[in-house]
Amino acid sequence: MTALAAAFFLTALLYASVGFGGGSTYIALLVLAGVSAQLVPVIAPLCNIVVVTGGTIRFARAGLVPWRRVLPLVIVSAPLAYLGGLTPIKQATYIAILGASLFVAGLLLLFQRTRAAEATRKTTGVGDAAIGGAVGYLSGLVGIGGGIFLSPLQHLMRWGPPRQIAATASVFILVNSIAGLAGQLNKLGTSGLASIAAFWPLLVAVLIGGQIGTHAGIRIFSEPMVRRATGVLILYVSGQLLWKTFSG
Repeated sequence: MTALAAAFFLTALLYASVGFGGGSTYIALLVLAGVSAQLVPVIAPLCNIVVVTGGTIRFARAGLVPWRRVLPLVIVSAPLAYLGGLTPIKQATYIAILGASLFVAGLLLLFQRTRAAEATRKTTGVGDAAIGGAVGYLSGLVGIGGGIFLSPLQHLMRWGPPRQIAATASVFILVNSIAGLAGQLNKLGTSGLASIAAFWPLLVAVLIGGQIGTHAGIRIFSEPMVRRATGVLILYVSGQLLWKTFSG
């Protein structure tokens, strides 16, 4: 547990420095550690919530959250994230979906480009709601906040300035992590809560790491470095999961 907590601490520190929660990497670490597939999508959003709460408050105080554009995203994504978390799924199917989604996330992280100099494009509320709903359901199903999917898409669409996209991702992750966690807990039942309690050191680790990362920001860790290193790790884990799924 000590080594896993140290890895969670480092993940939270790195991700918080660029406005993310780290849910996809928490999942990767938990899977590598052999944690039950029933507990993985519960522990990851819990850690996400701990990390991105501070980031969301920071972005909001700085006036970087475009609330009028964020609302269509989260209003639709939250209930679908809950439904995703509530959806019954077999372990083999979960691992296959997890592997595929992490593979896509890894590619998005590696090839995402920041388009700071380009003019932004205004999307419609319907378009934002559709994106939020699709990402929200997948997020709840696999137990992450969804920022790792949303942010690269927004950069590709030139949705807004990079800092606004980071702020939007932080709010999106927080809302969807809470909604997805509610669905996962409903599905798990009270019998599984005792098992989750044993992982409390991970929550402490991400709390400390997230606070340090939030304050450090990009002054210490560059966003491309964090994104690419995490992308490589996620691709490695997703490859193992997909090989296990289709070779068995």
